[in-house]
Amino acid sequence: MAGLVSRRLFRRASAVIPGGVNSPVRAFRAVGGTPVFMRSGRGAWLQDVDGKRYLDFCLSWGPLILGHARREVVAAAGRALRRGSTFGAATEAEVALAEAIRQAVPSMELVRLTSSGTEAAMSAVRLARAFTGRDMVVKFSGCYHGHVDSLLVAAGSGATTLGVPDSAGVPEAWARTTVTVPYNDLQAAAAALRRWRGRVAAVIVEPVAANMGVVLPRPGFLEGLRELTARHGVLLVFDEVITGFRVCYGGYQRICGVKPDLTVLGKIVGGGLPLAAYGGRKDVMRLVAPLGPVYQAGTLSGNPVAVAAGLETLRLLKALKPYRRLEERTRSLAEDIRRCARACGAPVTVNQAASMMTVFFTEHPVTDYASAKLADAGRYAAFFQALLESGIYFPPAQWEAAFLSAAHGERDLDRAARAIGRVLTAGS
Repeated sequence: MAGLVSRRLFRRASAVIPGGVNSPVRAFRAVGGTPVFMRSGRGAWLQDVDGKRYLDFCLSWGPLILGHARREVVAAAGRALRRGSTFGAATEAEVALAEAIRQAVPSMELVRLTSSGTEAAMSAVRLARAFTGRDMVVKFSGCYHGHVDSLLVAAGSGATTLGVPDSAGVPEAWARTTVTVPYNDLQAAAAALRRWRGRVAAVIVEPVAANMGVVLPRPGFLEGLRELTARHGVLLVFDEVITGFRVCYGGYQRICGVKPDLTVLGKIVGGGLPLAAYGGRKDVMRLVAPLGPVYQAGTLSGNPVAVAAGLETLRLLKALKPYRRLEERTRSLAEDIRRCARACGAPVTVNQAASMMTVFFTEHPVTDYASAKLADAGRYAAFFQALLESGIYFPPAQWEAAFLSAAHGERDLDRAARAIGRVLTAGS
């Protein structure tokens, strides 16, 4: 339950901000209650405005792979800020960050920095349309690519139907440029490309889905998409806003061995500050202004403070190599949750990929959006609130990913496992 100061702040916020929040999931509508207002973070811990501490498994939705307020990252951002917060002009540091990204993600032969993942995804789709001279895009149900109008769509009644608007204010004509098919269904993707042969510019996919909860690709799914798109002259776009530098240094494409035509990055590449990027094949990226006719601009693109935080984060990740330990600890926590769920008879499925996981309240395997939606959101809400009372901060929605950071120690994970065990047992 939110404390007195959080409740007061929410009343104030509700008078001046729609719903009292600046991003919908923060409102706690999916889990009930008043949202908790945070004051500070350090390492693996958050502190709210009422002084209560929480062991954080949300980590600002993924970017804080080194934990909150990592000393070196804060210092790098501070040095940059003292030189100036923004110039609206080119800097050496943004060149260095683009070079670091290209070295880590070889498919990104040319890189353009932006301020958000939504902006980067929107720009990648615009670029794909310009390069191919086609208008349509294939996406997968449950995959989220930011609040881009043409991608903010729901699936129609069939597996290969045109999209319908998933938000008010999105023109139906725009949504109908998007075909939505089930994630992990290669046959549906093939059928969509056959049905709209010569009209599809791009297939965009999260290589590991993390916005319907964590859902891993089936063996051969991403490889099959690569073969299909190449055969149809369609660009393959990997949205690695979450998986980029989270699952390994460079992203999931390094793990699966599939080389997309374009890649979208965000979150970790900004070190927790607003920064994202898109990039890919030179022949495609050379269409971006000022080289070509695809316009995309931003005064704060490549912001020097965000670039400094991103560069230092990537430097630390390359030096510390935390990925194996992060994966082992996440796997261990996931198995502890499964073991407890079996012992108390709780209907729980835990999906885990590297340092990401989701606790689904369902007995069924979760392999796509349809099976993810079988999870009991009400039980997850009770689970979330009980953990919150115990000082454990999980994502405030069933269909989201939880994350670990390098700042989470063994004692932290033991504490979390015990708390989750008590909550599952009490709720069974």
